[in-house]
Amino acid sequence: MAKAKVAVMLSGTGTTMTSLLYASRLPGCPYEIVLVASNRPEARGLTIAAAEGVPTFAHSHKGMSREAHEAIMQEALLRSGADYVALCGYMRILTPGFVAQWAGRMLNTHPSLLPNYRGLDTHQRAIDAGDSHGGCTVHLVTSELDDGPVLGQIPVSILPGDTADSLAQRVLYAEYQLYPRMLADYVGREMDADWIIARVGELALALPETDARTSHGAPGWRVGGEKSGKFFAYVSVNHHGEDAIALLVKTSGPDEMNALIDAEPDLYYRPAYYGASGWVALRLDRPGVDWDHVGEWLAKSWRAVAPRRLTRMMDIADAF
Repeated sequence: MAKAKVAVMLSGTGTTMTSLLYASRLPGCPYEIVLVASNRPEARGLTIAAAEGVPTFAHSHKGMSREAHEAIMQEALLRSGADYVALCGYMRILTPGFVAQWAGRMLNTHPSLLPNYRGLDTHQRAIDAGDSHGGCTVHLVTSELDDGPVLGQIPVSILPGDTADSLAQRVLYAEYQLYPRMLADYVGREMDADWIIARVGELALALPETDARTSHGAPGWRVGGEKSGKFFAYVSVNHHGEDAIALLVKTSGPDEMNALIDAEPDLYYRPAYYGASGWVALRLDRPGVDWDHVGEWLAKSWRAVAPRRLTRMMDIADAF
């Protein structure tokens, strides 16, 4: 099974990073750590990562604009081949432009039960408010500080006599359990057939006059109405002995299909039976699928079989 490549960004001791790293080495974990990067060259987390054989990168932010420093960090992330970024105590507020480059692919952990207590001093604020629990949250990163969809939380009881430090220690223990699990669950969904089919269905059904229908056991999507509709896409889930979950779409013919396969054999292959008619298979059971690219293929395949009245309307719309 291909593993999702995760880059970690940190500024400190690296204990949270370490929990992700060791979890990645357990059997069946769907991710691997390919880079640990920091804005502090002296960060202890870099030393730990290097000792464990993980590539590291550091560049101080001092004397640089936020955008200039982020451009350097982004270059390092891209060189690593990372599909996702996990923030592990990265003590820099990220610009919206940087976050946008990793939309849906950047995770963070925060030491409170969000949306409570965004920002700093979370433990003392929970104690001062008389809360029964503190806790931690793993969430997707958006341009708003400590915001974004919540992936998971663990409440941690506040004990009589707790200080911010004593509560913080127990919250860390919870965080070390939660973050690896949520990261694994989130990146692992890309290998799940049901999730893939649902994602393709969302894109396919957004096209005009489409409907979903199973054909020979494979989920498929048609255009053109109940009686005269034609299939423009299927999802093949290990059909005919193929070890793949793939989108099957129409090309202009065997020449285009073969050219695609020759250029990117890890991405495209000739599907059984359908390949003879010029359909190509686009692998979807892999990390970092470009869903915009999938959407473009669906639209292209849709146009290949859609009634002229529909494609004419689309051509007019494209002209504007």
